[in-house]
Amino acid sequence: MHISKRAMEMNYSPIRKLIPLADDARKRGIKVYALNIGQPNIVTPDTFFTGLHNYSEKIVKYSDSRGIEKLIESFIESYKKNDTFFEKEDILITQGGSEAILFTLMAICNEGDNILVPEPFYSNYSSFCHFAGAEIVPIETKIENAFHLPKMEEIEKLITPKTRAILLSNPSNPTGTVYTKEEVLMIGEIAKKYDLYILADEVYKQFIYDATPYTSFTHIKDLEERVVLLDSISKHYSACGARIGLIASKNKELMAMILKFCQARLCVSTIEQHAAANLINTMESYVEDVREKYKNRRDLLFAYLDTMPEILCSKPAGSFYAFAKLPVDSAEKFARWLLKEYSYDNQTILIAPGPGFYQTEGKGEQEVRFSFCTSVDDIENAMIVLRRALKVYRKDVMGIEE
Repeated sequence: MHISKRAMEMNYSPIRKLIPLADDARKRGIKVYALNIGQPNIVTPDTFFTGLHNYSEKIVKYSDSRGIEKLIESFIESYKKNDTFFEKEDILITQGGSEAILFTLMAICNEGDNILVPEPFYSNYSSFCHFAGAEIVPIETKIENAFHLPKMEEIEKLITPKTRAILLSNPSNPTGTVYTKEEVLMIGEIAKKYDLYILADEVYKQFIYDATPYTSFTHIKDLEERVVLLDSISKHYSACGARIGLIASKNKELMAMILKFCQARLCVSTIEQHAAANLINTMESYVEDVREKYKNRRDLLFAYLDTMPEILCSKPAGSFYAFAKLPVDSAEKFARWLLKEYSYDNQTILIAPGPGFYQTEGKGEQEVRFSFCTSVDDIENAMIVLRRALKVYRKDVMGIEE
């Protein structure tokens, strides 16, 4: 039977593709510490479940394709607290942040157009661009520079008549980089000069550590028509499975076009929207407590990585990921070896190999993304396993005597 070229060319998730090997290891009785995925283990706020239980309609009806009004209003009020101001017509509710990115790309790209993205990047950006018929043009960033952006002229060299936007997550998944105000302003200048959109994926903006200064693209007044904010409750409120995200922009023409896609998929889950609308009543102490928990986990993970021989890792300023260069010949091979051949005290770890976050061939071969949104005990045990595993791997597989 026929399979489409689109499906054949689609990549499997580099974050999830090793899960079958992890499942096999667990069946063998091995404890697997999962540091591969950004699934928070912190309890979702009670306000979400209160909103869920308060849903009293006898028929679960379609909601407005834009999203239910009280949810949109709750987002407006939430953004006001951070000096970001939207009106109702500026917001569309989506099935998670993923649909927000996909619909935006579909609205601005024709077949063969391209999007500039700092590399390494969230692996599904590539999938969403593929759906939209667009291509990613990587902006090179380097681990030695904590993955900050290159100079303006280096980015300008990448722009062609087919370039439609610059897409970036800030704070970054997978690197934890928080872009400086100067970098944000630079991207803004490029967007104005070349008539580009800025697709601002800010789903991790609640998780910034050490009082690192943060500038949202929504705070730059003369970029209002160019900026498309992409957001989600998944990380902020530890509600990944609720699949509630949004697109927000002052560009009325663009939002009217994206609405067509929202109407085509009818609506976002009515009940989850009602539950999410009640999250506005979550105490600020919840977010502060969660941020402090992640900071402690970040500090623990980084302390281990920073003291292991020949590992290169900059301290993540935000999000809940660390991107590190390991002293191995292949991160992909090492990740598989951990699950198929290695255990210490009946334990091993599941990691996300670096090449899956790059488009450029040969990049990230020794790099790994670690997620620290798991328990302190799991992080500590996983790092003990990693330290021992690296010694064994380098000796037995790479033939290097320490």
